[in-house]
Amino acid sequence: MIPAFVAAYAAADNGHSWTAGIIFGAAGITDQVDGWLARRWHVESEFGKYADPLADRLMIDTAVVMLVVADRLPWPAVAVIVARDVFLIVGAKVVMPRGYEFSVSVLGKGATWLLYAGVALLLVTRPGTDWPLWIFWTGIGAAVAAAALYAVSARGALGRVGRGEAS
Repeated sequence: MIPAFVAAYAAADNGHSWTAGIIFGAAGITDQVDGWLARRWHVESEFGKYADPLADRLMIDTAVVMLVVADRLPWPAVAVIVARDVFLIVGAKVVMPRGYEFSVSVLGKGATWLLYAGVALLLVTRPGTDWPLWIFWTGIGAAVAAAALYAVSARGALGRVGRGEAS
């Protein structure tokens, strides 16, 4: 859905687009429902464990970049989001081969929902509307906190494995 979103937002009127917002929101909702169903029906795959979070990150990153270009978000938003995503992707590549089982936390899932909601609301509101920014920045804070908790958890688990303890 990223190409459809990009095309819709590129044609946006004065930095907001209901079409882009609906596409973005639909991507977020279907992604969450798909993940929930996969876990509930026990049809998770190794590919899905990696691809699903990556798809979330790419959709949110694309939207944030476009909102910065449209002057709807300040550039530090891109820096924080992309830095966190690079940290998570590189971190997962480092710790997973060493036996760390990565699982999404409630805080991480909540952060994703807040980011999706904040971005979707920014997409459909007119420039100068501040309240969606509060949701977005709350999502950023939760995302950074979740990344820190993942790092602490991975470090602890790897420390136990390094000492020969079960993880």
